[in-house]
Amino acid sequence: MQGLMQDWPLLVHTVLDHARTYHGDREIVSRTVEGPIHRYTYTDLDARSRKLASAMAKRGLKLGDVVGTMAWNGYRHMEIWYGLMSLGSVVHTLNPRLFAEQLVYIINHAEDQLIFVDLTFVPVLEAIQDKLPAVRGYVIMTDREHMPETSLRNPICYEDLIDEGDHMEWPRFDENTACGMCYTSGTTGNPKGVVYSHRSNVLHSLMTVAGDALAIDNRQTIMPVVPMFHANAWSMTFSCPMSGAKMVMPGGKMDGESIYELLDTEKVYMTAAVPTVWLMLLQYLESTGKKLPHLTRVVIGGSACPPSMIEAFERDYDVEVVHAWGMTEMSPLGSLGVLRGGMENRSEAEQFAAKCKQGRPPYGVEMKITDDDGNEMPRDGESFGHLLVRGPCISQSYLKGEGGRIVDDGNWFDTGDVSTLDADGFMQITDRSKDVIKSGGEWISSIDLENIAVGHPEVAEAAVIGVEHPKWDERPLLVIVRRDGSQVSGEEILAFMDGKIAKWWMPDDVAFVDEIPHTATGKIQKLTLREQFKGHRLPTA
Repeated sequence: MQGLMQDWPLLVHTVLDHARTYHGDREIVSRTVEGPIHRYTYTDLDARSRKLASAMAKRGLKLGDVVGTMAWNGYRHMEIWYGLMSLGSVVHTLNPRLFAEQLVYIINHAEDQLIFVDLTFVPVLEAIQDKLPAVRGYVIMTDREHMPETSLRNPICYEDLIDEGDHMEWPRFDENTACGMCYTSGTTGNPKGVVYSHRSNVLHSLMTVAGDALAIDNRQTIMPVVPMFHANAWSMTFSCPMSGAKMVMPGGKMDGESIYELLDTEKVYMTAAVPTVWLMLLQYLESTGKKLPHLTRVVIGGSACPPSMIEAFERDYDVEVVHAWGMTEMSPLGSLGVLRGGMENRSEAEQFAAKCKQGRPPYGVEMKITDDDGNEMPRDGESFGHLLVRGPCISQSYLKGEGGRIVDDGNWFDTGDVSTLDADGFMQITDRSKDVIKSGGEWISSIDLENIAVGHPEVAEAAVIGVEHPKWDERPLLVIVRRDGSQVSGEEILAFMDGKIAKWWMPDDVAFVDEIPHTATGKIQKLTLREQFKGHRLPTA
């Protein structure tokens, strides 16, 4: 016997339909590339998304066609998402911070037919367009007044395109139809394409708005600083319309002063970004003496959040930090550091230790850790293992079958992370499997060492890599970027770390550099560092 429920496909346009009908007057505030602050409502977003879809349908865009975007967070980017996804096309967000060769590979591999581009990134595409034979034209996301002189072939002004459109009634198709595409950052080998379905995006947004996750509702003002080209802006471009929250879109100005201005003037309740953004904001606040009277929660993910950053937000500015973890392949939410019921009765030290972990998975994500032979390991908070996940919003393969087999026989996806799981369900990343330091047959977490080192007041950034050792196979090398004007020594940093880690975890040496290499998504490039320090002789060797 089957249930007698309606067949109601989970299509992306239903999110916007709901926002228009029940939260139509809620604002979307955008800092534009042209300069001014732009304001309009979910009703306006719906109307313009339909006009864009209509215009593109007239120009021949159809179900399954792939369209690229290279743009900041803003209202026009939202219109492209909802308009073209709802039309049945696949929106492929391009990360402008990637190397030119990677962009060329990604655009050609995804078979983008058209690219929508913000004014900022027109030169990026002009430089590589000769290597993009399949791209038929470029839509420049501005009005006629700001339309630039450009060598891009077949340039179209975005606002002219909107004027071509009429009211579009959304087509109906299978909820498993592809609607979005995002490529992994490609730290090793070529980036790989992750393809999201309408169903997975809607389910993931339902997971995200839940009380045990980000708890977004229509009374809040949310600012997704994390870009839309970073794995769906962590779902917020779907979750905010779904819940009716006011949205604040920061555009391309990511400095501490600009971020603070929007947080303050728009009275933002919650915001989300990677640690480097919050480091700039904290430095701005420290230098100006300003506070955060409206901000209540800040979500930090993308890379491990140093405990010192969590402490600074909560102690100095009374802002709750939610430490989050996820992956492009997971849509991307995987876990959140939200304390569970009963933990409020534990000591402050115990609560803080839990917040510093990557957190508990919401409904829709299952986790386990295994040893090298695939045997499941205990959830005791101490045993290290390979982190495996599964769920309805987690990738089961990459575009065109590339990247090899990424799930085991139980449909578990190997994240490539090494982690612990504790009895409360909190997961803690201790390393990437390729970055964990194996010393004398035991594992040392480079992330733990980095978080402790960066807590030193004269350390701007820290990275730890394994260096070859004749006795122990590998030993940790601590790579440090000093704060401006600092002359802190390696001995002083190691003394600061003493007592905070096991003796045998202590780095064998400290190296100072002017900067640490990062990927386009802000993650430390350990592979580059290992090449840089290949042959480095440790004093203990």
